Amino acid sequence: MDKFRNLKIKIFADGANKQDMLKMNSEPFIKGLTTNPTLMKKEGITDYKSFCKDILKFIKEKPISFEVFSDDFKEMERQAKEITSWGDNVYVKIPITNTKGDTCYETVKKLSKQKVKLNITAIMTLDQVKEVVSVLEPNIPNYISIFAGRIADTGIDPEPVMAEAVKLLKLLPASELIWASPRELLNIFQADRIGCQVITVTNSILKKLSLIGYDLDTYSLDTVKMFYSDAVDAGFKL
Repeated sequence: MDKFRNLKIKIFADGANKQDMLKMNSEPFIKGLTTNPTLMKKEGITDYKSFCKDILKFIKEKPISFEVFSDDFKEMERQAKEITSWGDNVYVKIPITNTKGDTCYETVKKLSKQKVKLNITAIMTLDQVKEVVSVLEPNIPNYISIFAGRIADTGIDPEPVMAEAVKLLKLLPASELIWASPRELLNIFQADRIGCQVITVTNSILKKLSLIGYDLDTYSLDTVKMFYSDAVDAGFKL
């Protein structure tokens, strides 16, 4: 775990289960939290505002991001202004486009000029990063969230993309780059290596932290034992 503790990158917990969110908030190595409408839906949440405000009764210091859910940019702006009023630690997630593919840049520009702290989300290309960087106020804290895991899902190595994004963000000294939607524990070390400031991590990946530095011969034996035990339990015969 010494290797993990020496990382510079900040780990944000990603989820919408209240119990898990509060547990992660209590962990010193978790530096912030994020959620989104899809995660909330999976948890059966129906009252968006009540859920968010309830969470904020307990999470008061670490940054936390809540997302707008309108497809209309004027309504997005209204929702963003309400969400930002809920707390000084709140960042407003704005999707890079609406469902029609119209870009959010003008809305981001307006909100940034009003000093709303934003988390621009669902980014996947460097062109999108460049456009966002050009409209954000340089001295207002923001997150630029690139879905590196989804980039990897298409067969493209996200590490060079993220490394180039790190360079682009030097124009925004108050903003930080998020490696979003990681697929494996290794992504934390990759993100740290290229100088990415934040990575969002789900509970399924956080549960693997105990494996950092685990002896591979022992891990190999554990795997063999698992296969054998499952075969016995299943009662397989030839």
